[in-house]
Amino acid sequence: QVQLVESGGGLVQPGGSLRLACAASTTVHQINVIRWYRQAPGKERELVATLSSGGSPNYADSMKGRCTISRDNTKNTVYLQMNSLKPDDTAVYYCRATQRNGYSFWGQGTQVTVSL
Repeated sequence: QVQLVESGGGLVQPGGSLRLACAASTTVHQINVIRWYRQAPGKERELVATLSSGGSPNYADSMKGRCTISRDNTKNTVYLQMNSLKPDDTAVYYCRATQRNGYSFWGQGTQVTVSL
């Protein structure tokens, strides 16, 4: 069982930045793939960014050039740095970790609101 806790969400003006964090209860070495998703009201959950062990990060087209996924192994934490935020980026952001055995776990989400 892996517990994930997201943080870093909040209210930001258009054009602003936020850094979301996903703290894992296990070492990130034991996680094969970690993903950030988001879900806006009335919309389906969508994949934002993926970071695989030993692989290059991947981003949704809507976020390319505006976000960076990274991890700090010493803190068992994965980050999502988001820049040039737009009102359309308003959503609850979730992280999801998949272990090497195929089991996946979700965090509880953190709200990001982009508004004046």
